[in-house]
Amino acid sequence: MNPSGRRDEGQATAELALVLPLVGLLALLIIQVAVTARTQVLLIHAAREAARGAAVSTATDAAARAAAARAGGLDPDRLVVTARRDGDHVVVELTYHDPTDVAVVGALLPALALHATATMRSETG
Repeated sequence: MNPSGRRDEGQATAELALVLPLVGLLALLIIQVAVTARTQVLLIHAAREAARGAAVSTATDAAARAAAARAGGLDPDRLVVTARRDGDHVVVELTYHDPTDVAVVGALLPALALHATATMRSETG
């Protein structure tokens, strides 16, 4: 018993029941951020691969698209690849439409448009 004479044996259980949904939502939000960060890293890797593919090919746009699709881990249907020659360099810009599909949290957040750019010196002359 506490000093006021009331029993408080179930207080911790009631507080846990109130806080647990918030903790679960926070955990799911952290997972969504981690998934998005992983996708961004994959997109940067794909941009580098696309720039390398475009730098060694005369068909800049097609080579960049093929290399970005082969980089792995990304859905090619959600990937937009833009490649251009800028003097003696090749600039590749990638945009990826990333769905937020973690349970509960994904429905609260809009799909994201992630971007990555890579530049390499052209080797085709």
